[in-house]
Amino acid sequence: MPLIEEFNRHGNFLFRYRSMLPLVAFLTALGIFIFNKIYSRPNLTGLSDLYILSCFAVSMVGFAIRVYTVGHTPDRTSGRNTKEQVADRLNTTGSYSLVRHPLYLGNFFMWLGLAMLSNSVWFVVVFILGFWLYYERIMFAEEMFLRTKFGDDYINWASKVPAFVPNLRNWMPPDTKFRIKKVLRKEKDGFVAVVLIVFIFNFIQEYGRVKAFDHFDIWFFLTISAIIVYAVLQFLKKKTQILKD
Repeated sequence: MPLIEEFNRHGNFLFRYRSMLPLVAFLTALGIFIFNKIYSRPNLTGLSDLYILSCFAVSMVGFAIRVYTVGHTPDRTSGRNTKEQVADRLNTTGSYSLVRHPLYLGNFFMWLGLAMLSNSVWFVVVFILGFWLYYERIMFAEEMFLRTKFGDDYINWASKVPAFVPNLRNWMPPDTKFRIKKVLRKEKDGFVAVVLIVFIFNFIQEYGRVKAFDHFDIWFFLTISAIIVYAVLQFLKKKTQILKD
């Protein structure tokens, strides 16, 4: 099989299962963190509150990129579809005027912050390389799809806009209004996942240090709040029309 077809086939396969990457990254990071804390380097200084907050901030940068992008894109373009590529139109303004794959850029920062919680420089390096290799094929398949569907319009846009590293000089205001309801429907999962993972790391560290759980910890309250908000939004999405545009 020619290499271009092989890349496209691999990319479409990985596209369908791209939601598995954060789960694998989280479990690996958690395993490394626990191993170093209990077996390999039990005397190693734990994660400081400032470091945990910094990791959370990195993840929130990625979340903000996703929120802005999703809020300004029409339905059936950028989203969480997994069965097949979908694009009723070519997005070229807003986030897409800076970078061709803003949602994947957002994913990168969201998961980078969580990878940093492993407290392992080597794992962070491996994560970055793994993310690039994994998503390079997905981006290739998506761009083949868009090139076939939109032809010269896609080529003209892609020739000016970088694939992954934003070019701020290309900025064009979004041509659609920000849709908060769409964001609440689509992005609640990512936020509660980040908060929950940070809480898990913090819980393991604090329990390992003092053999007790502080119910007044800020991450505990943030996690409970995030879960409640998620449950409410999920109910509104499934049982009402409130979150419909």
